[in-house]
Amino acid sequence: MNPQKISLPVLALAISLAIFTGCSKSGDADDSAGTAPVKSESETPAGVTLDAATQMRLGLQLAMPAATQWQPESKAYGVVMDPAVLATAVVELASARVTADASDKEYRRQETLAAQNNSSARALESAQASATHDDLAWTAELARFKADWGSALAENGAEITSQLASNQAALVRIDLPAGENLPATPSSASLVLSAGKINPGDNPFDAVFFDAINGVDLQTQGQSFFFLVKNRTLPPNAAVIGFLKMPGEPVNGVTVPAAAVLRYEGRGWIYTQTGTNQFLREGIPFDYPVENGWFVPDASLATNNIIIVGAQTVLSAELSGGSFNTGERD
Repeated sequence: MNPQKISLPVLALAISLAIFTGCSKSGDADDSAGTAPVKSESETPAGVTLDAATQMRLGLQLAMPAATQWQPESKAYGVVMDPAVLATAVVELASARVTADASDKEYRRQETLAAQNNSSARALESAQASATHDDLAWTAELARFKADWGSALAENGAEITSQLASNQAALVRIDLPAGENLPATPSSASLVLSAGKINPGDNPFDAVFFDAINGVDLQTQGQSFFFLVKNRTLPPNAAVIGFLKMPGEPVNGVTVPAAAVLRYEGRGWIYTQTGTNQFLREGIPFDYPVENGWFVPDASLATNNIIIVGAQTVLSAELSGGSFNTGERD
């Protein structure tokens, strides 16, 4: 066997393998460099950086939100009742009662006269028919009134109507959403006048429970309640959002001043200070209005300052992409 004839093919094969191996390693290195993970823009926290000079120039004021608790409640919608409509219903109810009482007295009188042979049988029968008719009319009117206005107003409607007419109080009807029933009668409510939404700065006002209406509302198919707002004048037929106070464990959170809350893209926002010069925009719900602000069910916010003056300017700075990020405008 000739050794040279054997070594040449082996040598060629070895060279080919070496070249192929080198190319493969080079290709892996390139691939590794080309597929290295790059942090996407969406992973970068949204916020804005403002140095000390800029914060002073913009007049920013910071404060730590007060830790507080929120009592569980149920959100519902309602309307301020028109005193004139209630007064008309009260008058009709009273009129039916007076008519029924008068007819009953006449029937009793005719009974007495008939027993003394001083009244005819026809007069007695006529008085009895009138008394029966008017009593049934009174019963029907009372049932109709209670269905619309509740039992409490049926008993002292004249007194409440007088308070409403003299602007000593306002009566608000709150209807729960369809199919929703409260486990217990609410003791009070926090109300906000609204045309279908709550705006930052809208101050809620307190209302005390007055009565629950039997049955469900014909239109909303929900449970309904009446609340009295004392010492306040409200426009009749105005839309109201009600937050009915319910028994239960309180929720921990913070109170945010109304001046610190922004409305942007249909949501509520505040700016939290995450560093000396860093501010992060965070969303908050508009579900918990309190006097001069909002309750936020996030107790962790009590550990950081928030911007309470100048938040709108900081939003402009964030949206401008940096035109306010130095002591002087770019």
